[in-house]
Amino acid sequence: MMEKLSFNDTIQLNNGVKMPRHGFGVYKLADENRFRTSLEVAAEAGYRLFDTAMFYHNEAYLGNFLASSGMKREDYFVTTKVWNTDQGYDNTLRAFETSLKKLQLDQLDLYLVHWPKQEPFFDTWRALERLYDQGLIRAIGVSNFEAHHLERLMTEANVLPAVDQVETHPHFSNRLLHRYLEELHIAHQAWSPLGRGPLLTSEPLLQEIGDKYGKTPAQVVLRWHLQNNVAIIPKSETPERIRENASIYDFALTGQEIRAIDRLNRGERVSNAPDVIYVRTEPDFQ
Repeated sequence: MMEKLSFNDTIQLNNGVKMPRHGFGVYKLADENRFRTSLEVAAEAGYRLFDTAMFYHNEAYLGNFLASSGMKREDYFVTTKVWNTDQGYDNTLRAFETSLKKLQLDQLDLYLVHWPKQEPFFDTWRALERLYDQGLIRAIGVSNFEAHHLERLMTEANVLPAVDQVETHPHFSNRLLHRYLEELHIAHQAWSPLGRGPLLTSEPLLQEIGDKYGKTPAQVVLRWHLQNNVAIIPKSETPERIRENASIYDFALTGQEIRAIDRLNRGERVSNAPDVIYVRTEPDFQ
């Protein structure tokens, strides 16, 4: 368990690349003016990992922001993802070229397969491996992959995924997958780390712990992730919440509090199960 953490902490991925542990997600930031305002607040607050995807339709907004931000390229980390309809070897190569152009980058930090898809399963990964070997991507990984998807992928993969970005929050803690990823030295990154719906208001425990430290339930949950060795990419359009989500490094949960939050797990997702996508149904979220 980690106790001494800072906002500038990084995770060393299994290929040696260092990835910020605490990033900023831009899912559903669809208006460019609001996008820029949110990113300005996030950058000012210290966020340096920005997570987008072809499916979010805002890669170009992120590229415009970064190009005009004044930040040095080596000071920020960009993740994007290949969407389901762009999977397959040639399609993935074309999709990557499009994403890189929209992001106005010469090299991407992390490229993920957004969801496991049955038919082009290996072809998509072979395309990522080619781009990685060419030095166009610093690290490659997956999103929404369960253990059995990873096991299947590794029967033909030459490069082990560096990251698996999966739904994780107190109502869906994903602890079995977490332990499996730790065994493989694949970083566990949580999307929807705060859940959706009533999680933050329906669990008195989160408020009780927050009151003890002068923190909100959201801050308690984000701290819980970090102390469980899970990377996070919270998202918000509200400036005060963007700053609030970054202010989780001046307190630490006890082991008893972490275990109490662990017990909130209900196995309840806010999105489709990956195997629903695996048989070619489109996801509801993320």
